[in-house]
Amino acid sequence: MFQTKPQIALDLIDRAKANGIRVGAWTADEGYGRDGAFLDGLDQRNEAFVVEIPPNAHAWMVKPKVLKAPPDNASGGPKKYPRLRSRERSPSEVQNLATYSPAFRKQTPQNYRTKETHRGSEVWDVRWATCWRKTHTEKLVSNQCTLVVAHNILTSEVKYFLSNRVPGRDGWTLRQILRVAFGRWAIEDCFRETKEELGLDHFECRGWRCIHRHLFVTILSQLFCARVRQQLSPSEDVTSGELLTTEQVRRAANVVVQSLNLPRRTREQLYREESQRQNYYARRNAQASKSHRKTRRKRLAELGIDPEKIKSVPPKNTQ
Repeated sequence: MFQTKPQIALDLIDRAKANGIRVGAWTADEGYGRDGAFLDGLDQRNEAFVVEIPPNAHAWMVKPKVLKAPPDNASGGPKKYPRLRSRERSPSEVQNLATYSPAFRKQTPQNYRTKETHRGSEVWDVRWATCWRKTHTEKLVSNQCTLVVAHNILTSEVKYFLSNRVPGRDGWTLRQILRVAFGRWAIEDCFRETKEELGLDHFECRGWRCIHRHLFVTILSQLFCARVRQQLSPSEDVTSGELLTTEQVRRAANVVVQSLNLPRRTREQLYREESQRQNYYARRNAQASKSHRKTRRKRLAELGIDPEKIKSVPPKNTQ
């Protein structure tokens, strides 16, 4: 039976819950955030979510009235109930709400350091407001949600996030919502590694079993590289020139495998050459990271922003 990706995701969530797995909040990209039925499914399961939504997603800033039955003075032919009151305004695109809604225009953006990268701190200014979205159920209108508008200080990139949790309720804060919203980058980086370094997208097969076999081998290869990197990396600081990357582990493993049947002297020569190559690139990456960080600190300073003195989304113990 054909299923869309959001439908498959809901099935996987049900399987995870049936196996005793509990998740604080689910996050997803625009492909899932634009699917109202997927969000309805999470609401019906009482699962918290913080998903990215496209700029043309729709929402109300004021909860519209839902008519459950016709009023006493109703006239005309029969109408379907429940239904939205006819004079209710249509929902607006979130990009227009962020620009024209008083709830956002009158709000002073808050600067947050969302993550630390090899290029330095990423800083976004954030505004938020409560909203309601249209559902695909008989409720027609969702429970109160949170619409977050995040703007990258340096690149001017804008992201929109929707959550079915509201800061100040049930122990939720804006920082927790942002932590979930911006926490997806690690997953994206994981997929980038498997595609660029380990050949996840280099398969030529069409059978379901073949595709799964290729996927499992790729994931096991990534786990192996990650474990070796974790055990042998002298430092986690890229500017030290001692950070061991997944790419380096993969290259070293390739050299070992390729030289298994070669004479000892040839093997040692290949090992030395690969070691020299990796040391060269490690030093170059360290220098590049220092340069990028210096440039980013300078650009932020010109805007009057010190990343060390603003609010931080990641927990302090992971900085």
